[in-house]
Amino acid sequence: MLDYVKGQIAELTPTEAVIDCVGIGFNILISLQTFEALQGKDNAKVYLYHYLREDDEQFYGFATKDERELFKLLISVSGIGVGSARMMLSSLTDEELRNAIVAEDVHKIKSVKGIGLKSAQRLILELKDKVVKGQGSAQILPLGSSNAAAEEATTALVMLGFTKANVNKVMPAILKANPSAKVEDIIKAALQKL
Repeated sequence: MLDYVKGQIAELTPTEAVIDCVGIGFNILISLQTFEALQGKDNAKVYLYHYLREDDEQFYGFATKDERELFKLLISVSGIGVGSARMMLSSLTDEELRNAIVAEDVHKIKSVKGIGLKSAQRLILELKDKVVKGQGSAQILPLGSSNAAAEEATTALVMLGFTKANVNKVMPAILKANPSAKVEDIIKAALQKL
């Protein structure tokens, strides 16, 4: 999978960018946040999410890895597609969106075009444990592919008989206390909390 594209900005609109990388033009769909970050620059590094379906293939681009991780979390929620997630990241900054999820601010999330009450509630319910309050703003916990130790520890704990839901509830606190913990340290800390 492609992680990012780095090259000259050939075209830039509020919804898409064409990045010329060694003579190949990548047409990338972007959020308004990313547009603002790229505006006025000649060259750019855009982090990619490759969206592939039977009848559709697109690249979604982000100015930061954090924005891309938040996008992935958003589309993991049932009923939130790539279009809705991009709309959310265009309407709210990733920091505002994280803070709204942590604070369970349904009205702020619902203010995004295309997001109704049930979608906003489901988004908060499913993502609240994956997003935690950091210094001054909410941050995405290093779960998933960005933290192999946490993934391996989760798998081991599930194999020990704990449910994935219970493991996911204690994991954020463990990783917040020690983000660079080794697999065995994560498992020991989880066993004390489960």
